[in-house]
Parts: sequence; structure tokens; C-alpha cells
Amino acid sequence: MTMLPPGSTIGILGGGQLGRMMALAAAPLGLHVHIYAPEDESVAGEVAARHTRGGYDDEAALAAFAASVDAITYEFENVPAACAALLAGLKPVRPGAKALEVAQDRVSEKDFVRALGIGTAPYAAAATADEARAAFAALGGKAAIVKTRRLGYDGKGQARVASAEEAAAAVTGFAAPCILEGLVAFRQEISVVAARGADGRIEAYDPVENRHREGILRETLAPARLGAGAGAEAWRIAGAILEALDYVGVIGVEMFVAANGALLVNEMAPRVHNSGHWTMDACAVGQFEQHIRAVAGWPLKPAVRFADCIMENLIGDDAARWAAIAAEPNAALHLYGKSEARPGRKMGHVNRLFPMGGRP
Repeated sequence: MTMLPPGSTIGILGGGQLGRMMALAAAPLGLHVHIYAPEDESVAGEVAARHTRGGYDDEAALAAFAASVDAITYEFENVPAACAALLAGLKPVRPGAKALEVAQDRVSEKDFVRALGIGTAPYAAAATADEARAAFAALGGKAAIVKTRRLGYDGKGQARVASAEEAAAAVTGFAAPCILEGLVAFRQEISVVAARGADGRIEAYDPVENRHREGILRETLAPARLGAGAGAEAWRIAGAILEALDYVGVIGVEMFVAANGALLVNEMAPRVHNSGHWTMDACAVGQFEQHIRAVAGWPLKPAVRFADCIMENLIGDDAARWAAIAAEPNAALHLYGKSEARPGRKMGHVNRLFPMGGRP
């Protein structure tokens, strides 16, 4: 692929904070960004060269958007299939259709990972109450998590169940095809954020530990403190997924470190990832610039870490602490420009830096 020269335009589907940080990362490279999103409020649009407000089913608006850009990417994985297909017929879309197809359905995602010889939690599909009861039994009749196969994030679209009847009620309540996942006894939740360039080169950041509350990521600790060989295995898993998808761009792969030390893939996100925000201030190249480089056909930079970091998401009213955070000598504050703080809404994040080997 030919490298897009400075002055070229990257189109981004989605107007949230991930699109915003991609746009900010593109600017120093001399690349413009055109945001396409249906929402009235677009925190990405306010820092981009252009912003189009349009629906993902508006073929005329999508075609005009494609005509104005040189390559297209997205900040969320639930891009409608028809939208992705239309755009891919007009301009390069990176990551490609296969990544979207796999990541949009949790059963397809786990089938794909298992086919690579990579472990996951036990799982079974269920679309009806009877199928839910059977799936619960197939998973050993123990507590499980019911999730919708599609959509849902940050704890939405899922429920913990302790009986076959609770599983049946959850699937009925969601009124959508679901997956039941057996609970995993794990030591840590970790993730690897990695990138693959158009030339096939892979760069992976250090594995990190993630801490959640109420289904929402609260903290990422970089690097994760793992046992011997676990970090290399996490890199291997991320690389195998990138290669199998013929992927171009940044991906986030979430994993459990099981009680026996095995790594099990929980899910993957075919985009820049919340658990990679620490790279913005602790690495030679952050995940957002790395993604833009891949989409534009530029060479990737080494994913070298020069500091330890604790990333804290600022959720809802947490962002009201901005003045105190701004006064911390080791803190890098990133606010997303959202007009209203609501419970569960990601308003920003802060990266607290420590010398190598020195994080708490």
C-alpha cells in the first residue's frame, strides 16, 4: 500500500472520545480527519477538520463522506454491515470486514479464537428460554454470565445468573440471541493492545492489568505483573489474532489469567482500546498515533514503554476533580469535552506516571 502523504484525510465513523483522540493524534502528522456520526454532540467533530452528521443507513451521505476522504476507520465495532460494505466498495476501510464480522458477535468471536487453538471461558449460545436452560446445564449447572451476542459494553447487555430459570429469564428479558459464559476463576484481568501495519509488521505494547467496577474499566496498571512466560504468551495470542484477521490497525485483546496461570481470551475490540490510553504518555508512540499510522499506510513505530503508568478513567462526577488532578506533578489529564456528566459516562482519564519499575 502507498503511504498517504501529509494533507490526506482519514475518515472516522463515530464521534466519541476515541475518534477525538485519533483526530488529535493525526494532526501532528499533517493528516486531516473527517468525522461521520449521527449524534448531535460530537466531541470528535469539534477537533476534526470536518464533521458530517448523518445516519449509518444514509447511503447518499455515506457516499459523499467516502468521496471526501482517502481511507476510513472507525471508533466502535458495531458499524452496521451494510454501511461497512458500502464504504469498503468506495475507499479502503481499515480494519477490514472480517474483523467486524468476528467481533460483532460474541459466539462468532469465541469460535474464531478457539479455532486458533487459543483458550476461552466455556460458552454456549441461547436464543430462547429452553435453549438457555440447556446451555446452563451444558456449562455444568453453575453460575454463569448471560450476554447479548451483539451490542452491549461497559456491563450493559449482561446479567449474572445462578440457576437455569434465572438464565431463561435473562435471555427472555434481553429479547435477543445470547451467549452464556461459564465463570472463570482468575487471578487477573489483563489486556494487550497491539497494532499491525499494512506491511504486516506487528508492534505490541506491554500487557497491562485492568480493574473493573460495576462492569466499567476503572484502572489500568502498566505493566501487568505476570508470571514467567505469561507476557510473551499474551503477545503471541494477540499476534495470532492479528495475523488470522489480516488486520490493519490497533486492536485490544482482553484476557483472564486463570488460577492455573493459563491465559484465556475474554473478548477483543477491533479498534483503539480504553486499556491502551496509558500509552499516550508512557510510550514512544501512543495507540492513537499508531492506529492512524497503520490506517494511512505509514510504518509503525516501536511500542516502547519508557515509564510505568496507572491510568484512571474519570467516570461521571470524577471529572469534577480536574483542578486537583491538574496540580499533580506526575499526572497527565485528558478530558473529552463532554457537556454533561452522567453516572457511568466516561468524561476523561488521567495517566499517572512513575519511573520504570516504580509504580505502586
